[in-house]
Amino acid sequence: MQELLDNFIALFKDLPGFLDGFIKEHGLWVYVLLFAIIFAETGLVIMPFLPGDSLLFTVGAIAARGSMNVWAITAALVIAGVLGDAVNYHAGKFIGPRVFKSKPGEGSSFLERALNRQHLERAHAFFEKYGGKAVILGRFVPIVRTFVPFVAGAGAMNYGRFAVYNIAGAVLWVGVCVGAGYYFGNIEFVRKNFEAVVIGIIVVSVIPVVIEFVLHKRAASKGAA
Repeated sequence: MQELLDNFIALFKDLPGFLDGFIKEHGLWVYVLLFAIIFAETGLVIMPFLPGDSLLFTVGAIAARGSMNVWAITAALVIAGVLGDAVNYHAGKFIGPRVFKSKPGEGSSFLERALNRQHLERAHAFFEKYGGKAVILGRFVPIVRTFVPFVAGAGAMNYGRFAVYNIAGAVLWVGVCVGAGYYFGNIEFVRKNFEAVVIGIIVVSVIPVVIEFVLHKRAASKGAA
């Protein structure tokens, strides 16, 4: 249990070091691990805190060194993202209506009680603003990407339409982030300042959320005036 906890902490503290060590010890099992992480972040609505953009960028950088096949890992992570969103959509379709009708803290299931209502409402507003495109755009916004498929399912969005956006979003998200890591991750400046670059990626990813939050606050203040 302690080893599992140590690995989990290392995952957040030093992604390149963690993945390099995991590959040395477990080899091809790294594909399974990365598949599971991306699937969990996109498919399990109670786990939005897992690394997404930064992990994909790191994967690209490590693949560029030859430790992983870039095409194989990209395909695996696209599939993980598509399956994750599909599971999330169906979870939203099944319990979403009850969650939105209930008050915070209410609900009979663990999932209903564990959902972060603030994040859920933010994703709902994001979905209302962008419609089906939110499934694609949300992929690039931390936290929002975990909740948008759930909201789409709860809103009874046609699954065929959702599936098209889901696949397109996964291909773009994984392709852009892994591709960026592959081509830029091993440039000397980036390699020497990898942690700072990863933090920069996270900050840039969060900017849309901050902007949405500020605009929402301003609109609420004007409405109250």
